[in-house]
Amino acid sequence: MSYKLGILDQSPIFSGKSAEDALESTIQFVQKAEEWGYERFWVSEHHQTLDLAGTSPEVLISHLLAKTTTIKIGSGGVMLQHYSPYKVVENFQLLSSLTPGRVELGVGKAPGGFSLSTKALRYGAAGSDIDFDERFTILNQFIHDALPEDHALYGAKALPKPKRKVPVFLLGASSNSARLAAEQGANFVFARFLNGNDDILREAVQEYRNIYPEGKFIVAIASFAAVTQEEAEEEARHYKIYKIHLESGRSLSVQSLEQVELFREQTRESFEVKEQEVDMIAGSPAFVKGELDQLAAAYAIDEFILHTPIQHEQKRLKSFELLSQLAVPLLNKN
Repeated sequence: MSYKLGILDQSPIFSGKSAEDALESTIQFVQKAEEWGYERFWVSEHHQTLDLAGTSPEVLISHLLAKTTTIKIGSGGVMLQHYSPYKVVENFQLLSSLTPGRVELGVGKAPGGFSLSTKALRYGAAGSDIDFDERFTILNQFIHDALPEDHALYGAKALPKPKRKVPVFLLGASSNSARLAAEQGANFVFARFLNGNDDILREAVQEYRNIYPEGKFIVAIASFAAVTQEEAEEEARHYKIYKIHLESGRSLSVQSLEQVELFREQTRESFEVKEQEVDMIAGSPAFVKGELDQLAAAYAIDEFILHTPIQHEQKRLKSFELLSQLAVPLLNKN
């Protein structure tokens, strides 16, 4: 099968390490990813998350661009609900003007943190009641200079304008998000590591392709490769996520019991917690590739972004190296 492979790195802070260590590891990781031939490398946005160091993707992206030469660097993603679409576009167009063709803008709907950090991000900002869909629409209109004449911001330009437009990716895990991306002419990344229901993946693919067949549809998966099948399965089985079900009907997923306790401190709403295994593709490189081949064939996937949320730094890095050896002949370097 012919598809591309990218990487999502959340700058995890491993046991006994500091945030500075985590960020230095991200720098070394992106340089290895470029050497190994990966197509793109994305960094995330999380707030007041004790085991992740990545809080500001655009700042980290600028540094990673300076430390590499060819690999595409992007956000996975900017949590758009906190920010002015205009400012987000300005930031990424400036980055793209400095490094043409290498910058990608992925945006997400989630807050990237709990209630207190969300409140802090909005504290002191001018009030705005526009919802996420409108924010995403405006962001794309600034990218394409397509604000309608009757819009309150008509005439505003997000500068500088790079020679090549910044590619926009919406991150989501539903057919509704896929439809929104398609309607806006944006690429879409389905977060299968958050929603492993392949019926929903199928609906999302169909919804997207029916509206915007020329767009990129990428699937982000949790994966882990080791030399042997047994070693990979043993390591992967230790990783759990915790689903928080709120009394109001809302739900969210966190990656540790420490995050559950942090959430408990910040909410007055009753909730239940359910531990569940991550839908992770774990095995030998040949096994992982076989699983990716099946997904690519079943859903006509353009590319996978690999997310490896295990707590052993060297095994995590080795996993990406092993998978790159299989992927390099397939990667389109244009």
